[in-house]
Amino acid sequence: MNEVLHAFVQSGRIVDLALAVVAIEFFVLVLRRGAWDGSHAVTVALALAPGACLLLALRAALSGDEGVWVWAWLAASLPLHGLDLIRRRLLG
Repeated sequence: MNEVLHAFVQSGRIVDLALAVVAIEFFVLVLRRGAWDGSHAVTVALALAPGACLLLALRAALSGDEGVWVWAWLAASLPLHGLDLIRRRLLG
């Protein structure tokens, strides 16, 4: 059992599981209003996107991808986080 968990983490598959949970969270938060609202979907996506980028950076690191992918995902998370902060500030 220990080897299975170790392989699950080391391959990056654990991040796939976490990303699936984030995707489910997105749909639950968007559909919680009872109807699809595009502006609400963008709001939720901006809130979740930086964390998803960090998870993808972790997956790249765990699975042995080239370092450029780790840095690319980390770099992508920063402007997305900034956009989310600006959106929160503007919408109060």
